[in-house]
Amino acid sequence: MSMEKLNRRRFLQTTALGAAAIGLPAGAWSQISGANSDIRVGVIGVKGRGGDHIKGFNALPGVRVTALCDCDAAVLENAAARLGGQGRQVETYADVRALLDSKNVDVISTATPNHWHSLIAVWGCQAGKDVYVEKPVSHNVWEGRQAVNAARRYERIVQTGTQSRSSREGVAQAVEWVRAGNLGKILVARGICYKRRDSIGKVSGPQPIPTGIDYDLWCGPAPQEPLMRQHLHYDWHWVWSTGNGDLGNQGIHQMDLARWFLGAGELSPRVWSVGGRVGYDDDGQTANTQIVFHDFAPAPLIFEVRGLPDKPGSKDMDQFLGSNVGVHVHCEGGRVFVPGYAATGAIAFDADGKEIRRWSGTEDHFANFIHAVRSRRREDLNADILEGHLSSALCHTGNISYRLGAAAGNDAIRERIAGDRDALATYERMIEHLRANQVDLDATPLALGAVLKMDPQTERFVGNDDANALLTRNYRPPFVVPEIV
Repeated sequence: MSMEKLNRRRFLQTTALGAAAIGLPAGAWSQISGANSDIRVGVIGVKGRGGDHIKGFNALPGVRVTALCDCDAAVLENAAARLGGQGRQVETYADVRALLDSKNVDVISTATPNHWHSLIAVWGCQAGKDVYVEKPVSHNVWEGRQAVNAARRYERIVQTGTQSRSSREGVAQAVEWVRAGNLGKILVARGICYKRRDSIGKVSGPQPIPTGIDYDLWCGPAPQEPLMRQHLHYDWHWVWSTGNGDLGNQGIHQMDLARWFLGAGELSPRVWSVGGRVGYDDDGQTANTQIVFHDFAPAPLIFEVRGLPDKPGSKDMDQFLGSNVGVHVHCEGGRVFVPGYAATGAIAFDADGKEIRRWSGTEDHFANFIHAVRSRRREDLNADILEGHLSSALCHTGNISYRLGAAAGNDAIRERIAGDRDALATYERMIEHLRANQVDLDATPLALGAVLKMDPQTERFVGNDDANALLTRNYRPPFVVPEIV
């Protein structure tokens, strides 16, 4: 679809400068690009994190944001107006397919809701664009692998938005130091995501779609169902058709870091989860309290999610070894701690808890992507799409176990998990946390997830059709991730 053929609904005019750009003769921006070697970026999904993409790319020399796309008219117009106020020419689109047809875009970046990530990545590769795709790179395991396949087939540069991978002098050096055996063998790699998540409320019936939103485009690959929550934006994280809970929201960063330390280059051969959505009754579906156990050899990866505070009415969260978001790599001779949301360093402690080494330093993750776009070497990427797929998929398989679970009492849960390293101690801490929040586990028992075995080569579960069905989804035409990319 050419820009001239876009109807008024699909093409939103921006500022006077943006409108003037629309009047340029065909190929004019391509000529400008050839003259100064600028890389032209189209940003898809410009609310929230998408705004960071716009600022991040525009701050780089030789890079221009030349197109914006969002199916929320007000969000799109505001973002375009800000760019126009800076004297920048920009095209605007409601439909990502129209943006991908633009001759004035070399690369795309996307910060849409999770259910769009892989499809946009695949379409971008097929359109000959390089792609920066936010975390998680997928909404399910299968489509994440399809994004990898598309990147390889079309020889595109595809970066994952796990920024801590660009901490080369910080986290990467710590990973190398641990893998070299400086603290002995790794015993457990633990990711924690203790972030307060309050109730999203409970509605009594379908809610109106906010004015100016093309809901068909917003839903995309997901079912176009009535809106059954108060807020369309952001709270999509807590609904299975569009989100992956905090495991796939914040937790993907720490899942990626923990897997990095383990050197795990494939999915875990065995996974289980325990958890629930407890402490309130709302329209959310994903767990707000959860443990995921990935049985890697030689050491497991344990992940913990907590959305409730340390006690009712508190603004504080629990802490584990002084942190509420981070990664702890427990080794025979001590541990390494990687703190924070977008980690830029790490700290090593000996067996007595004394600090013995510290690393720090990071690169600009957007700049790393642009460097690889220019070099045409995916090896130059700090977070290639394959790394993003594997870490995202670990979140998904943990959630699959949880979704296939059934309510169980404490004794049954303890008996099931007692044989796995550190699992029982992790569970007991979670129970203590829930009791501190006055959660009645008899009235709202936790779900004991299915123990799932996986063939890491095929990325399919062994002997469990129900679990395999959740590796993908029923896509809503025409927003279909293709079987053959």
